[in-house]
Formats: sequence, structure tokens, C-alpha cells
Amino acid sequence: MTAAQFPEGFLWGAATAAHQVEGGNVNNDHWEAEHSPHSPFAEPSGDACDSWHRWPEDLDLVAGAGLTAYRFSLEWSRIEPEEGEFSRAALDHYRRVLDGCRDRGLAPVVTLVHFTQPRWLLRDGGWTGQKTLDRLARFAEYALPVLADAEYVCTLNEPNLMAAQPVMGAMAMRGEEIRGLPRPDQGVAEALLGLHGRAMDVLRGNVRAAGMTLVGREHLAEPGGEERMREERAAFEDQFLEVARDDDFLGLQVYTAARFDGGGLVAPAPELQTLAHGMERRPQALGAAVARAAEVLPGLPLLVTENGIATADDDDRIAFTRDALTSLAGAVEGGADVRGYLHWSLLDNFEWMLGYRPTFGLVAVDRRTFARTPKPSLIWLGEVARRNGLA
Repeated sequence: MTAAQFPEGFLWGAATAAHQVEGGNVNNDHWEAEHSPHSPFAEPSGDACDSWHRWPEDLDLVAGAGLTAYRFSLEWSRIEPEEGEFSRAALDHYRRVLDGCRDRGLAPVVTLVHFTQPRWLLRDGGWTGQKTLDRLARFAEYALPVLADAEYVCTLNEPNLMAAQPVMGAMAMRGEEIRGLPRPDQGVAEALLGLHGRAMDVLRGNVRAAGMTLVGREHLAEPGGEERMREERAAFEDQFLEVARDDDFLGLQVYTAARFDGGGLVAPAPELQTLAHGMERRPQALGAAVARAAEVLPGLPLLVTENGIATADDDDRIAFTRDALTSLAGAVEGGADVRGYLHWSLLDNFEWMLGYRPTFGLVAVDRRTFARTPKPSLIWLGEVARRNGLA
């Protein structure tokens, strides 16, 4: 194996998201969708991993392994369960999580919005509603007592995926096969980019560093697919990168590649598909996506805010992550200003419409007792963090 060293001060950590680990987020749009007739969700989130109560144990696992950063998100529907009605208790909870990170020597990376929205917002236009810009700005302002002391603040989680979700929903309704992430709905994309900009207006000067996170992919063209690949990349990635140009950093969340021929997306061979959405197993996509972002946005600090694989074989998780980090080291050597790597995910958690079947976690969670069992991959990643590199 080739040794690889990362820059001094490089952050090593793990990531979570509120709805996927906290449990009991009854006031958001996803809880409603999970319990609707003919729900597309495999199962409801329920108590998730009970991290609303067990977060100190989660932070102990991160710090105890030797990692140096932890990413978590704020649940808007807990902090503002009804419009204009704010919960000081919920905000104080997240402040305790942030302080818990600092007490353990962990750099807190905080996401303002990780997919979910309050039910009251959904019923009045959702992300594209006329009042949503002001409402998001108000939420960001109220959350500043938490956000101000975060190492990095992520405004929106994966707006390029959020804008593709309506397209995927329409395809599913028509009975069409979904072979990968399609081109985003342009109207939704523009609305989300506007929300990001409005959040940045609130955060600039009030937090240490703020930016969005994006789904990053390695874009590959089969013979005859070059033009289609460029078109899709422009819609799925480039327009979002352009908006990030003046941010403090960009978060990249890389899992796979997107292959195109003249007809569009090409599904990966069955033997290369992982447990999540039939993604292609391609660890080197991480370095490729990071290198391209650095090329498009020279000098902008980058943070890998998610990377991982859904597998029941933890040896496979280690092998995948080693290969991904090797490719990331190559991007750094090529000039990309990468400040850290956050593995998805800390826990085996609720994976949205797929329920609890895909296991991305460095830590197993008993679905009945919530007992946490660290996997060898957590110990391995902690050793990588202590060396700040691969042996």
C-alpha cells in the first residue's frame, strides 16, 4: 500500500444528521411522509438511534477513537415547531452538543438544514415558497448562539440532490426506472441557491466559516456520451459550484461516479452496485470530485463532509475508505486545499427512504436497546487520524 500524509491541522471526523439519528422528530415533513398512506419509505424513522438523549455517548466514541471533528445538524422543526414559536430548550440542547464537542477536543461542524423542514413550512410553499427566504434567515439568526462557535457552518445539505428529488419523485410516479441522480429541477435549484445566499448574508461575519455542501461525483463518459456528460455535470454540479465561489469553504459529499452514454445515465454493472440506491462502488471518485472542484474554484478551502459505503462487511468498509483516502491524498498533492475528512456515518442510522437496511456506520446500533458497538473501521480510522495519514 502507498503511504499518504495529509496537511498539518487536517480534521478527521464522522458525520450525522438530526433526523437520521435523533428520533422522534414528529414535526417535520419527512415524519409526515413516513407515515402517509402508500409511503415511499421502507419504514418510519421512529426513535432512530435515540441520539437526542445519547449524544454524549456518541461524542465519546468519536473522541475516544482519536478523531478530531464531529458533524451534526440542527432540526429546524424542533427549534421552531410552529412559525414564529421558538424553543429555547431545543436551541440549548444543540448548544450543549456543540460545547460537548469542544470539551472533548472535537471541532464542531454544524449543518443548518439537512433535508428536513417543519410541517408548517411545507404547507406554505416549502423550499420554493415566497416567504421561505425570510423564514430561513430568521431561523439562521435565531440559531447564531450555536453557529457562532462552530468550526464550520453548512447552510444547506446537498441542494443539488434536493433539487433532483422532485424529478425522481415524478419518475417514480410514472413507473420509470431511476438509474442514478437525474438532472435537477431548475426552478427548485434556483430557489435553493437563493436560500443559500440568504443564509450566507446572515452568517458572514457572525461565524468562523460558512458554505454549502454538495453531492460531488466523478463524471465519466462512455463513447458517444461526452456531450451528455458535460450537460448533466453543468446542471448537477457546475451551477452550484459557481454560487459557492465567494463562500468561506465548500463541503463535498462523494460516494460514487456518474457514467453517461448518448442516452444519459448508465447503470453500473450489478457486481459493482452497493447496498444504497445501486451506487457504483468507486472509491477513487472522491479524489476525482475533489480535484475537479479545486480546478473550478482555485484557492477555495474544501472539506469532505461525507464519504463512505453502505456495506455489511466492515473489512470492505476499511478497504473502500483506504482507497478513497488514497485518491484524496492525490488530489491534495495536486493542489486541492482540503481541510478535513468526515466519514459518513458515525452510526448505522435511518437512511431516508431505504430505512435501516443500508449500514454506513462506523458504529453498530442495536435497534431495540440502542446499544452502540464500535466496529473495527472506527478504530482503523482513528489510527489514520493519529498518524494524519495512511501507512
